[in-house]
Amino acid sequence: NMKIEIIKCLKDNYSYLIVDEISKNACVIDPGEAKPIIKFIENNKINLKFILNTHHHYDHVGGNVELKKKYNSSIVGFKGDKDRIPEIDVLVQDNQIWKSENFEAKIFHVPGHTSGHIAFHFFKEKKIFTGDTLFSLGCGRVFEGTHEQMFNSLNKFKKLSFDTEIYCGHEYTMHNSYFCSANDPQNLDLKKKIFQIKEKIKNGLPTIPSILADEVKCNIFLKAKDLKSFSKLRDLKDNF
Repeated sequence: NMKIEIIKCLKDNYSYLIVDEISKNACVIDPGEAKPIIKFIENNKINLKFILNTHHHYDHVGGNVELKKKYNSSIVGFKGDKDRIPEIDVLVQDNQIWKSENFEAKIFHVPGHTSGHIAFHFFKEKKIFTGDTLFSLGCGRVFEGTHEQMFNSLNKFKKLSFDTEIYCGHEYTMHNSYFCSANDPQNLDLKKKIFQIKEKIKNGLPTIPSILADEVKCNIFLKAKDLKSFSKLRDLKDNF
């Protein structure tokens, strides 16, 4: 049985511990810093076997070296980013199934935010870790890739089953909701989602995970019908 622990890092980053409750073995996704993860691991007597990185940005790999040194964990990342992900051990590529211990995830190469961005789809558990490609009610800025790459990457996620849980890299949901509302004011699903988001925030809870069904109905970037409208929205959001 896999349990997901959401660990806040830095200003508004999320790292995720995927814990096998029987063996107490765990993977951490995108450790932006080591300290909060070490604290959780020590308090809960967990064995950190793997560090999974979605992309090379510092706020997603900042804890790599310290965690690897302390726990002798293996670092898993995209083959094309082997020179940019600190201390990488296991190189994965698009459509590969990465499997070790009881952990099994399909790798999606989803460029746009960075050229080497990947997502980890734990398909048995119906959970996907999308880093800074897909956010709840948003998508990442296009830094290294093209709008076309980002549009295609987001469309990969839309093919998953609608009850898939989305775990993304940042707590940006409330801010993203303002942009969706401004550009999709009649959307009743969105209004309902925003109500739920506000409740979570009021109670000091993460707005994550979201589910794909909600994102397809509410996330304006996933609703974009073609590349032209997506690009226009992304440019508007950059200056929102």
